[in-house]
Amino acid sequence: ERGTIKPIPNFNAGGDAKALKKAMKGLGTDEKTLIDVLTHRSSAQRQLICEAYQKDTGKTLVKDLEGETSGNFEELLVALVTPPAAFDCREVIQATKGAGTTESVLIEIFASRSNEQIKALSDAYFNETKKKLTEDLKGEVSGDFSKALLLLAEGKRATDTTVNTEKAKEDAKTLYNAGEKKFGTDESKFIEILCQSSIPQLRQTLVEYKNISGKTLQQTIEGEMSGKLEELLVAIVKCVKSVPAYFAERLYVSMKGGGTDEQTLTRIMVSRSEIDLLDIRTEFKKLYKYSLQSLGNYSCSW
Repeated sequence: ERGTIKPIPNFNAGGDAKALKKAMKGLGTDEKTLIDVLTHRSSAQRQLICEAYQKDTGKTLVKDLEGETSGNFEELLVALVTPPAAFDCREVIQATKGAGTTESVLIEIFASRSNEQIKALSDAYFNETKKKLTEDLKGEVSGDFSKALLLLAEGKRATDTTVNTEKAKEDAKTLYNAGEKKFGTDESKFIEILCQSSIPQLRQTLVEYKNISGKTLQQTIEGEMSGKLEELLVAIVKCVKSVPAYFAERLYVSMKGGGTDEQTLTRIMVSRSEIDLLDIRTEFKKLYKYSLQSLGNYSCSW
């Protein structure tokens, strides 16, 4: 409901497929048509276009886009015609293949997705690799970071919407005793509460923690922990407070400095375009005092 892309009325998958075919026929590519069609259709409509395109040409739209475009533009268009769960799956596979693991991508995805989205991602991963996502992740990450990430990857966070204030106070006290009040930190308590409690319950826990400690839970995590576990737990806390604000910050970081992290930019713009990109734009303006749309044509097309 808060996305920038909506299904268009009077949708004609066959007509769009023919327009895309014409745009990629012969010498040169009509990039404007590719952009106009693919950034103004919902994901479900794009899947129907893919079906119509294959029926008409005998080839997949993805393969033709890969053959006719290149670089970041190709990455964006292929992301747009990939179903959301399959796109998340692709990002996880890319983050874990090769010699190292890109933990920041795993953190972003698993800290921000709902149980339903994680279940769809796990199913897509199994269809693609014939292996269980959690089993493969075990081989890629380790330590307390692994424990936390695997809990999130199971997609079993509590979903109750009723807040138990007494439980929130109890959990806040547990976190305080496991961190600030203790010499050394009992990371297991932070992992258990932050990776399993419902989002509304955690919001109340954040309030109760501030009442007990005088600090925010994010400040405590940043002071008591380090490395990828700290990054993951801070991301969870940020998403509990506001998922749009979390993604606004991720977008800002991806574009600041000398270069742009195009993969992160594309991933967020595509994955949130039908969910909450309007709210992300609002939070971006609130945080950084200028609009996301002012950053160039890439952002403006959304």
